Amino acid sequence: MRERARRIDAATPRDRDRALDALRAFAILGVVLGHWLVTALVADSGTVRTTSPLNVLPELAPVSWVLQTLAVFFLVGGVLGARSRTSARARGRGYRCWLRARLARLLRPVVAVLVVWAVAAAAMLIAGTGLATVHALVRLVLAPLWFLLVFAALTAATPLIARLHPLWPLAVVLHVDLLRFAFGAPEWIGWLNLAAGWLVPYCLGTLWARSGLPGPATGWALLTAGALATIALVLYAGYPAAMVGIPGAGTSNLSPPTLAAVTFGLAQCGAALLLLRPLRRALRRPALWAAVALLNLSAMTVFLWHQSAMIAVTALGLLAGGGLPGLHTAPDGAEWVLARTAWLPVFALALLVCRAAFRGWESGRAGGRNSGRNSGWESCREGGRAGGRACAEESGGRSGPESGRSSCWKRGRENIREGGRDTATAPAARTTPGWGG
Repeated sequence: MRERARRIDAATPRDRDRALDALRAFAILGVVLGHWLVTALVADSGTVRTTSPLNVLPELAPVSWVLQTLAVFFLVGGVLGARSRTSARARGRGYRCWLRARLARLLRPVVAVLVVWAVAAAAMLIAGTGLATVHALVRLVLAPLWFLLVFAALTAATPLIARLHPLWPLAVVLHVDLLRFAFGAPEWIGWLNLAAGWLVPYCLGTLWARSGLPGPATGWALLTAGALATIALVLYAGYPAAMVGIPGAGTSNLSPPTLAAVTFGLAQCGAALLLLRPLRRALRRPALWAAVALLNLSAMTVFLWHQSAMIAVTALGLLAGGGLPGLHTAPDGAEWVLARTAWLPVFALALLVCRAAFRGWESGRAGGRNSGRNSGWESCREGGRAGGRACAEESGGRSGPESGRSSCWKRGRENIREGGRDTATAPAARTTPGWGG
């Protein structure tokens, strides 16, 4: 393990900001642990339904403040997405080529989830499982996909978002909430915040990509202002204290995002800035950096399959007799929380099995040994064409030595190499491009 960690450390480019990868890994783990802790599958009367301990234990709301880390996803995605687009333009790569490489690894693993759960749902219905149970399980697995759709849309719009100041989407969120809660506007208008709310941290990331990551003073300002605004909204404006959705609750801070969720996200962005320097120092250690890099390489697999891992453990427990505390029982107190915490390592083991089974969909090797290679050549060809177009424009279509043909060939070769790197199987130190790296 030490030797492998040293190889990963040596293979990492010196100019890579490892702290951003660590923030992304923290955000992934926050989502996973948050779902495992605040989502309960209760088996009773022959059905399985979902509930949350936050329904009966509202004092657990501070847990959601630590584990609801979506703003960090979008912040890091904005920083690295904007940097990636700037770098691609400098190399002469076209927008379509850049976006194809960016989204391929983000969306490809979704196919596996959809296929597996389509088959599983059909099998359960044929076996006589109640429709309510099947609906609850499928919804639990597919609900997180909204995040990918929003992230993919913002990624595609990165060149436009890079010109936008974060205050504009923040103003949209503020006015949408005023219409909803102060003037009785229809509830559907709140869904405008699904894009505007997460555009705020993503836009903040693109701003920092252009101007450079600010220092601790900005971090403290964002953390303080965001935290105070969130506290005021919860205490005096009637917003929920929990930063996650609660089944049966009248108002959710996430479905759709509210102003409180956005101000809370800004506080998280400030905390992320303050963590950059300590993380950079810590990640000089090869072992710690290797763990962060490997988690990023499986980011999509972990995100897409963590709910399936929990469901699999729950189902196996039912086959073993059922009624296991913290697994099948309704959350009713601190004892349930302790019992659920004891199940977390079991969920993690099941997730490792899912990772081993479906990791190939993320790396591009699911369709066989040549599947990643084929997509790599497709990106290579586009990269070569982009380089050729750029050089043709510079030379004005002239031929001969004065046209700079040698520089055209050099640029084309660089684009081909880069296209192959974007889509072929990555070395261990490379992180997930679909998530912004």
